[in-house]
Amino acid sequence: MNANTSRQHPAEWDQEAQLLTQTARDLPTGRHQFHKERLMAQIHEQAQQVQREEHTAATGTTETAGMTAAPLKARRFRLPRPAITLPAMAAALSAAVIAGVVTVGGDGSGVRDSGVATGPALTTDVGTASTKGVPQLIDQISLAAAEGEHPTVKPGQYIYIESVLADTFLKTVDDKTSLASHELHRRQIWESADGVKGWLIDPAVNDRPEGETLSLPDEQGNTPKANLGSPSYDYLAKLTKDPDELLAKIYKETKGQGNTPDQQAFATIGDLLAESYPPAELYPALFEAAAKIPGVVVVDDAVDATGRHGVAVARLDDTSGEREEWIFDKKTHVYLGTRTVQVKQLKGEEALIKPGTVTFTMAIKNRAVVDGMKQTPSQAG
Repeated sequence: MNANTSRQHPAEWDQEAQLLTQTARDLPTGRHQFHKERLMAQIHEQAQQVQREEHTAATGTTETAGMTAAPLKARRFRLPRPAITLPAMAAALSAAVIAGVVTVGGDGSGVRDSGVATGPALTTDVGTASTKGVPQLIDQISLAAAEGEHPTVKPGQYIYIESVLADTFLKTVDDKTSLASHELHRRQIWESADGVKGWLIDPAVNDRPEGETLSLPDEQGNTPKANLGSPSYDYLAKLTKDPDELLAKIYKETKGQGNTPDQQAFATIGDLLAESYPPAELYPALFEAAAKIPGVVVVDDAVDATGRHGVAVARLDDTSGEREEWIFDKKTHVYLGTRTVQVKQLKGEEALIKPGTVTFTMAIKNRAVVDGMKQTPSQAG
């Protein structure tokens, strides 16, 4: 998590739009979507709790029959997106989640941690990074991506992505802060080519085994347009395949986000590689654009969330002290997943995040095109 995130305060955001803009700048790379979904689920639960308390105060009874709460869905939500109208309580809640700090009162009040069990911090060897061999590795990765099987998404079909992931965060209980982590868990997501229909199953987002709809429009009746922060397959298919033009577009559209323009550009490409489905012809442009970003290095040995060793294309965020790593198989150069490792020692409360702490890790298990919502590749006949 970024070294500067916990210094943010809700009072600094006097509008919901400013809140979401701040989120886009501060969230650690690769966790925008994950934490936003957790945030929305927690806001939904907190809103229901407030409504129950108001009902109790008004009627003198805890009976909730007949009460209906407008659901705030834990939507797949890559940042930035248009602002969502949130109550003041939700804005304060979101600040804690955005900062990566989960606060729980001693009486059980406050932000409830997600349903996924927590444990000790995830750690790893920091390893060594070098600028030597970056162009050669990028070329090998681009070639592997171009040669791999990559079906076109047809109308009525869905992109299915299955992954496993975990994260480490600061957790505060009764003013005492410590490190905790969400255990490695399975995540499944389906999305239509235009990004309008979708489904998500992720126990870190909600505790319903059947999952939750991601279909648009949203709760306010809006259908947000796809963009670099929240791309659909159709959107990606229309992007330029020229690396220089693509990188220029990324810098322009992410201006003001992230700790630095270069880090945000690297993060944006990393998010596109993780949980989206770029057309085959776009992959070389993405990799070649990444190679043009200053500070990109090679990490000879990186481990994904399932323990698979690979080689990583990486970049260190000097502000947060975190290194984002895109991990590829050493022989086939197929994309395995991503992780974020704390490399530099921080100060203040963030000093608990020691070098070697894995603040986020994800491994792609399956990425395919299927014929129906909630259908898995094994069910295709």
